[in-house]
Amino acid sequence: MSNDLHFKTASELAAMIRAKQVGCVELLEHFLKRCDAHNKALNAIVVFRREEALARARAADEALAKGESWGPLHGVPMTIKESYDWEGTPTTWGVPHLKDNVAETNSVVVDRMLASGVILFGKTNVPLLLSDWETFNEIYGTTNNPWDLGRVPGGSSGGSAAALAAGLTAIDAGSDIGASIRNPAHYCGVYGHKPTWGLVPLRGQAMPGVLSHADISVVGPLARGAEDIAVALQAMAGPDVLEADGYRLDLIQPEKMNLSDFRIAVMVTDDVCPVDSEYADRIQAVAEACAKAGATVDDRARPEIDMAKSHDIYIQLLRGVTTARLPETVFLENREKVAALSDDDASYEARNLRASVQYHRDWMASNELRTHMRWAWRTFFQQWDVLLCPTAASAAFPHDQQGERWDRTISVNGAPQSAVDQLFWAGLTGVALLPSTVAPAGLTRSGLPTGVQIVGPSMHDLRTIDFARLLADEVGGFQPPPDYI
Repeated sequence: MSNDLHFKTASELAAMIRAKQVGCVELLEHFLKRCDAHNKALNAIVVFRREEALARARAADEALAKGESWGPLHGVPMTIKESYDWEGTPTTWGVPHLKDNVAETNSVVVDRMLASGVILFGKTNVPLLLSDWETFNEIYGTTNNPWDLGRVPGGSSGGSAAALAAGLTAIDAGSDIGASIRNPAHYCGVYGHKPTWGLVPLRGQAMPGVLSHADISVVGPLARGAEDIAVALQAMAGPDVLEADGYRLDLIQPEKMNLSDFRIAVMVTDDVCPVDSEYADRIQAVAEACAKAGATVDDRARPEIDMAKSHDIYIQLLRGVTTARLPETVFLENREKVAALSDDDASYEARNLRASVQYHRDWMASNELRTHMRWAWRTFFQQWDVLLCPTAASAAFPHDQQGERWDRTISVNGAPQSAVDQLFWAGLTGVALLPSTVAPAGLTRSGLPTGVQIVGPSMHDLRTIDFARLLADEVGGFQPPPDYI
């Protein structure tokens, strides 16, 4: 058996299984041995269901022997973010009082991925309430980046990205409201996709008892290859039961076969959130590679949007969602804190507090402004096929778990920058509900992985994913961390 099975894409592994070059049990055992060797230091996978997975793998081998196929990912080992309901496993979101909350049913995504044929064997770590670009909590502890154990793997799907980068799993699924799929993919050097809002049902990836689809929030795949992202997205996507009687999904297939066919806009940095030069250089290198391949590339093209205002609206809408998860006692405390704020306090904490107690009319006003921006993006994408931009302000930064997130800083061009400023790059597409794919963009001068964010028009998810596939031929795709080869 090849000793690099753990770094093959899920699609490659599925093809090997179909060709009977490797068995489903054999492959699962290979990944479990990888976990035994490396997971302790990484703490990426925090829940295992080995026996159940092995039983399913045996059944997958038996089915294949009879000529049966369960789907495009038949027999491929998979992990999933801890926040998804998977029957018989804890769904805690890192919240201590939920440590004994065991799911009684599967989330929509779990059911759909199982229907695609995967062998689900574990759950990956998350930060408290999925609300940090660090991945740590009191229940499971801290997850480390396989490129440098002293650095963050990102969050909140940090365990997912770390497990993929280290070759502990073949494919994973995360969630994203503030770059929670995208920044881990960038920090760990893997692929991640934030779908168009509403494309994939969230049911079963929520706090206990929650059924409604939260604003901005999405769920989607992470992998080591763009082709895996396409397969997984098409397995996950489509209306939930409430809409399925009347709606059918018909995703637009990629229309361009070569990079030279693309019209590409590029944002390397922005005044709202400056980008560290080591990372910005990689975005620029991607743009230059596209131009060399014959694409039309423009670094000045922008939608007719005030970027600072876009970020303000994003924060307003984002915090309206995330603070709604907090207990009523915290809401009442926040209302008192808002009353004590000075009118000219525009700090992140002040904006956060005001958004946490906003009236519905305030949300409606922000949503109206957001909708105008969505139309501006639509006009923009009638001229440009994709926008390339950063995912964050820097490559993976050292662990820092002290105090509140908005009090922490990261180093950008040698100077401290508020860690929450980089939410600008999350909100650029999040507020407009657009799809974006993060693809590996090569290593910084310091040897850390980076990812380029590929933004496309609403419902053109397969365009950004296929662009990521084509891009790999020019700048390289996934690279294994040296200590895990």
